[in-house]
Amino acid sequence: MLIAFSLILLLLSVFLGSPVVALGLGISLSIIFNVHQDFYTKKIGTRLLQTGIILMGLSINFVDALTVTKIYLPAISIFVLLVFVLGLIIGKIIGIDKRFSLLIAAGTAICGGTAMAAITPIIKAKPEELAAGISIIFILNAFGIIFFPMIGQALNLSELQFGAWVATAIHDTSAVIGASLNYGPYSVETAATLKLTRTLWLIPLMIMLAFGMKSEEKKIQLPVFVIFFIIAIILGSFIDLPFSSMEIKQLSQVFLLLGLFSIGSQISRDTLKNFTTDRLVFVTSLWLLVIPISYFLVNVIKWE
Repeated sequence: MLIAFSLILLLLSVFLGSPVVALGLGISLSIIFNVHQDFYTKKIGTRLLQTGIILMGLSINFVDALTVTKIYLPAISIFVLLVFVLGLIIGKIIGIDKRFSLLIAAGTAICGGTAMAAITPIIKAKPEELAAGISIIFILNAFGIIFFPMIGQALNLSELQFGAWVATAIHDTSAVIGASLNYGPYSVETAATLKLTRTLWLIPLMIMLAFGMKSEEKKIQLPVFVIFFIIAIILGSFIDLPFSSMEIKQLSQVFLLLGLFSIGSQISRDTLKNFTTDRLVFVTSLWLLVIPISYFLVNVIKWE
């Protein structure tokens, strides 16, 4: 019964075409029915989202992607380093445990839950610390999907400016895509390209932590789907595909909406129990600083 109902909501998410609605339906399903951790939507969300991003790559022009990356790479690099250090400083001031500060600093600077999960074995963070960090950031991401497009419209940002801003300011790839999906096609392409460029900073961070903390965990996992995204851009730019760019974008959007619904279903009643006042204040305070910093770096300073 629950599976059938979830499938109806999945189809509704695609039919309505709104990332906010898709995320909200997923959250509602999980909280109202207290969906079990092994439910299928909780397992496929990331894969659906990554598939949608890779498909999107087929519709992105290689030269345009390279140009955007070259323009904003200095801003993204400064942002990652600045926010990571800022996260550690604020955590120390508030009195947050060093491991949790490292988790949040990495997640806020680079790629949310992906970064936190990647460095957890290196810094020997506890499972409950990882769960708390991911839960709080997930809630902030949900607010980002809803309110960033409104702020972008109020500031009269172009699709390029908005895509660059959300790619820098918002934690997780899913929320970056969700926020930019309805702002315009060039916005979501810019956001995806720059967000995955930002994700690549995870590699030097893991290397630094592995040796800096004398961790026994020396295995560095490359974000493979980022490589597939780059390959997709190259294939779509230099090979004649049997599908039009519009058809590819439509298929990509279907996967993205399905992924957002499934990602939404990952929040549960239990995750809300991981919140503590000091952790919530820490994560939220850092993000409230990050939002204007990212806006200044990508939309005030001229990098061209």
